[in-house]
Amino acid sequence: MAYWALKVLLTPLFRLLWRVKVNGAAFVPPRGPVILAANHISFCDSLFIPLVVRRRVTFVAKAEYFESWKTAWFFRAVGQIPMHREGGSAAERSLAAAREVLRAGGVLGIYPEGTRSPDGRLYRGHTGVARLALECGVAVVPVGIRGTREVQPVGARLLRPFRTVEVRFGPPLDVRRATAGAAGPLAHRRLTDALLFEIQQLSGQEYVDQYAKKATALANEGAADRSPAA
Repeated sequence: MAYWALKVLLTPLFRLLWRVKVNGAAFVPPRGPVILAANHISFCDSLFIPLVVRRRVTFVAKAEYFESWKTAWFFRAVGQIPMHREGGSAAERSLAAAREVLRAGGVLGIYPEGTRSPDGRLYRGHTGVARLALECGVAVVPVGIRGTREVQPVGARLLRPFRTVEVRFGPPLDVRRATAGAAGPLAHRRLTDALLFEIQQLSGQEYVDQYAKKATALANEGAADRSPAA
């Protein structure tokens, strides 16, 4: 209930403050389970993608968003799923909740990179989305979002108005072709890499074959080494 109430309230406001362009919306099926797999360049990606999808989108969001009072209220209100990236039983519970969304015929939104891009580039994908797609036998629609980094850069608290945001949907991924001749972890990696390629084509980002979290950690270490106190 809270999801649709927020959408009714926010949609006209967002349309007024930002120019939102949508391409390929017809690739999102009107019914049945589907995964929307998108690049992640800003916190507000999770606002603009549901804005342009007529169906309810349940996102898998990093657990840290549920630990801060600034963001926890929103994610809980709209029924999002916390993802514990450290693995183990907590991460498996998150994936189980995601499976339930798909088995109920819902739309699951997920960011294969696992976190926001630290510099606007597209980083290597984690294989969770591939595992879900193969286990549940559902379609995966790649999504490329542009402009949200200018609306809300990393670290910015407020959204900057009067920018253009573009959300581009691609054709559902051909899972059989992407995983031909492979099984298990190899199939997961092949499907993930094929998915990231499609997302890169839609977003226009430079691709980096490295996990975003590792790139952020290395950048932080470099900044610390260059500091006067180092």
